[in-house]
Amino acid sequence: MSSIIAIVGRPNVGKSTFFNRLTETRRAIVDEQPGVTRDRHYGKAFWGDHEFSVIDTGGYVFGSDDVFEKQIRIQVEIALLEADVILFMVDLMAGVMDQDQKVAALLRKSILKEAAHKKILLVANKADTHERENQSGEFYKLGMGDVNCISSVSGRGTGELMEKIVAALPDKPMEDNSGLPKFAIVGRPNAGKSSLLNALLGEERAIVTPVAGTTRDALHTHYKKYGHEFLLVDTAGIRKKRKYEEVVEFYANLRAIRAIEECDVALILLDAQLGMEAQDVNIFRLAERNKKGVVILVNKWDLMEKKTSTAKEFEEKVKMKMAPFRDVPVLFISALRKQRIMQAVEEAEKVYKKRKEKIPDELLREFIIALVSSKQPSSEKGRLVEIYGMIQITSHSPVFVIFSNLPKAIKESYRRFIENKLRDKFDLKGVPVQIHFREK
Repeated sequence: MSSIIAIVGRPNVGKSTFFNRLTETRRAIVDEQPGVTRDRHYGKAFWGDHEFSVIDTGGYVFGSDDVFEKQIRIQVEIALLEADVILFMVDLMAGVMDQDQKVAALLRKSILKEAAHKKILLVANKADTHERENQSGEFYKLGMGDVNCISSVSGRGTGELMEKIVAALPDKPMEDNSGLPKFAIVGRPNAGKSSLLNALLGEERAIVTPVAGTTRDALHTHYKKYGHEFLLVDTAGIRKKRKYEEVVEFYANLRAIRAIEECDVALILLDAQLGMEAQDVNIFRLAERNKKGVVILVNKWDLMEKKTSTAKEFEEKVKMKMAPFRDVPVLFISALRKQRIMQAVEEAEKVYKKRKEKIPDELLREFIIALVSSKQPSSEKGRLVEIYGMIQITSHSPVFVIFSNLPKAIKESYRRFIENKLRDKFDLKGVPVQIHFREK
């Protein structure tokens, strides 16, 4: 398991910029607007032979009008408990602010309680020149020890800081997550994605409020409970492009799209009270185009008035909108009440395994011969269309090649017929399938 460092401080001191530099990514959203980062999220960083996880946290504030203030403070405090080394970041250009004093008081309190064994490094950001660095003396009044001057933008001073971080890290065995399944929780804003994440983890991992669009960053969490192990990704709600109200919203949407592109299985969350709307269909099509496994989760089902056939009718309406790719598992859950959430995990794992499974050529040959015997493809201008065999080629999702004397003559309806039978025979529910016809 890798060691963890957490970056904390008041808003707009450059925490996310430094996070992006350490992880060599653009996963954390950077904007001049203070308070952009709300959830704590994770990345991997390397220095020499050392690997460690980095937590970027929301700006810690006191006494503001921000509806998220309390939740952000909870997130920061959880990050302090998780971290082995804490980077307390301040703005060298702004000098010591009242909010800095309050963060320092929180850290001193943490040291006296749970974090007595942890190393806290005071980091003065925006020290782009030697002259600016000379202004760092006033930060000693915070009582947090030596001041480490850096520039998150240019990288000035980060090498020296990294050496201090590595020296302070405890020795832990490295954790390899490269082979774990990746499940992305995606959907429109306020569908309950963060509530599902928190319900699965049993902690306030993501900020949950009734305000749509709370989550802006994609959160990666290593899940290992009850015999299940995978990487879980919670994403910002995906909105239509014309509804972007700010640049930050654009980048949050981009993170969610990338999460779909990088995952193995997309858990698409619907709001039961709204049904499957046009934007839900767009999200589904995005997962389908990227050949991702799909599980549909109908959240807030506990709030619905139900009759005997309510679930069946709802599922049929959903599948009509997904056509022609209808063979997708649909589960009815309540993230708030934790109803059937483990069933959702089991379904995602099943889809993942089937997506990676290689069907033996002998079984495919028997399948296609029996299928063609029962229903021949249509003739082409008096010529008999023959099919000779079928194989599966190596790919990140199932790709099948069928050999024929006239591959271009095989109609789309017959291709759909083969796909449907293939899904039934080998239980490929929720799995993207590609079928290509080649001339023998």
